[in-house]
Amino acid sequence: MTHQQVGYARVSTQDQNLELQIDALQNHGCHKIFTDHLSGSKDKDQRPGLKEALNYLWEGDALVIWRLDRLGRSLQHLIEIAQHLERHNMHLVVLQEKIDTSTAGGTLFFHLFGALAEFERSLIRERTLAGLQAARARGRLGGRPKSLTQKQVELAQEMLKHPQATMAEVAEAFQVSKMTLYRHLKK
Repeated sequence: MTHQQVGYARVSTQDQNLELQIDALQNHGCHKIFTDHLSGSKDKDQRPGLKEALNYLWEGDALVIWRLDRLGRSLQHLIEIAQHLERHNMHLVVLQEKIDTSTAGGTLFFHLFGALAEFERSLIRERTLAGLQAARARGRLGGRPKSLTQKQVELAQEMLKHPQATMAEVAEAFQVSKMTLYRHLKK
């Protein structure tokens, strides 16, 4: 029996394009390709394309992906999928990182890349939190600026006291949505 190469491609949003990944998978010899337009942080069971691909594979087949981050964002998800494949005598091929878990070296590299990717995300998270703490220490708050100043909120309250003024008109005068105006008035 001939073992098949089954492709899986993923992008995070509907706006992103799968063509680059699909071309690479087809050039590698994948005749069947499954896709998802979802975040990589989702569990394998929450990604219909990945779930279908895993169900489509037979013993000895390979799941082929373009890059490791297309399979999952967390080390836990990557290892879970690799273990699933290993339990069913299937393997993983990652084209960009040149990983093939049918070899001992490929399995080692898979785990190393997964650990490094997780480490990089942790460093980014730590730097972001440190930057926010440093900004707070200097009296600056993170996030986007308020849509309305306190003075504008008070002015909007005065405008709304007039019976002819509508919420929509006042919101339009301050170039904000009605919901934004409601939120500021509620405070």
